[in-house]
Amino acid sequence: MQRVDVAVVGGGPAGSSAGRAAAAEDADALVIEKGVPRADREGPGPDSTDAAGILDYWVDLMDLDVPVPQHVKLRELRGADFIGPNESVEMDTTGIDSTYPNFGFTFHRARLDDWLRERAEDAGAEYRVGTGVREVATDLTGSPTHHLTLKDSTEIEAEYLVLADGPQRTVTGQVLEQWLPDGQYDGLASTRANHIAYQEYREMPEELFEPDRLKFWWGHMPGHTAYPWVFPNDGRVARVGLTMPIGLDLDTVENREDYALLRPGDERVPAGKEYIRRLLEYAYPSYDESNFPLLEDHGKSKGTETYPISSTRPIESPTAANVAVVGGAMGATSAFHEGGDHVAIRTGKEAGRLAGLGALRAYNYEWRRAIGEEVRRNVVLADVVRDYGPDDWDRVFGVASAMQPDPGEGRAGWLDALRAGPAALKLFGQYQYGKFQARDGGYCQIREDDYSV
Repeated sequence: MQRVDVAVVGGGPAGSSAGRAAAAEDADALVIEKGVPRADREGPGPDSTDAAGILDYWVDLMDLDVPVPQHVKLRELRGADFIGPNESVEMDTTGIDSTYPNFGFTFHRARLDDWLRERAEDAGAEYRVGTGVREVATDLTGSPTHHLTLKDSTEIEAEYLVLADGPQRTVTGQVLEQWLPDGQYDGLASTRANHIAYQEYREMPEELFEPDRLKFWWGHMPGHTAYPWVFPNDGRVARVGLTMPIGLDLDTVENREDYALLRPGDERVPAGKEYIRRLLEYAYPSYDESNFPLLEDHGKSKGTETYPISSTRPIESPTAANVAVVGGAMGATSAFHEGGDHVAIRTGKEAGRLAGLGALRAYNYEWRRAIGEEVRRNVVLADVVRDYGPDDWDRVFGVASAMQPDPGEGRAGWLDALRAGPAALKLFGQYQYGKFQARDGGYCQIREDDYSV
């Protein structure tokens, strides 16, 4: 049996960051990654997917000690466009202070994973890829100890356990459910707590390609935080994709004729591939699909990727059992983040650092201190727009355009809302009240006191 100080389940951004931080504190750290193939990666690695990118202030939230290397980056970004059925908003600043000089950047996810793995190994962590975790047994007699059985029958014993297995929570669910009241974990089940995302790598016509802007279409497809996008990659390659809740029943959708990407004959939610075909037809009506060839040598498999995104509120960890949940597994990512690699990296770092110091009991406080405002902002925004339809998105984009502060003035405030009129004041007040309601960690779905540890 191998004995380590810190065992990390999952080798994505959160897991690699945890392994590196623990090893940097002279802990014996092991990162366990089951490994899946990607067309653009040599050998198996995390089940990763290219996300939208990293915004300027997210760079600071990640709290890396070195910049993300140039070979990982694809495009520097200058802004983002939010497109409603009849109204739109151009955002050229996030409005949040940051040290990064641009709006943000897009990146190659497999290269990011490989770079984070190298950093973990350089710090002294062992990164084992090729077998997953089959079972975890925890002994709470005296100092907590975790016994991991891998799928290749390897036995691991660890003092601290960091769960970084992403929003599907394959191992996290097994570990946490035993310490929660009956039924409480059900709200975290992947089919209920996640969105599904699908994207394709398409080559864009030169006259259409915008290499430095993200584009989002809101109010064009039904479902809570459901939207398609176009994100620039290298060359004239763009990722054209969408996110939507799992299991949406079209019969429950009101005014479905108002959604530009639905058709009268649709009996169920269209497949991702069909949604993208309709988006290209709708957004670029003078072109046909042949003008946007699919690049089968890109992405996870034949130019496409399908992946889950956590859409639940985040959870705290049972630190009394020497367990920390990080990244997508804790729900710190969201459909508004479109990936959330920044919070995955930071929560992994905090958990690994504290485990390496033997001070994991402080983890829930430390991750809230580090990323709490970012998570609260996204949780409240998701609640505000929960029942929005196409007309609502037009209304809010009209308000947002009127509320935008002058360049260099930071985020919109009460005076901007007042100048923009009653609708803006009402929307801003609703958002601020939601933030107040979610203060002091009130945005968490499961609190540490809920665990019977």
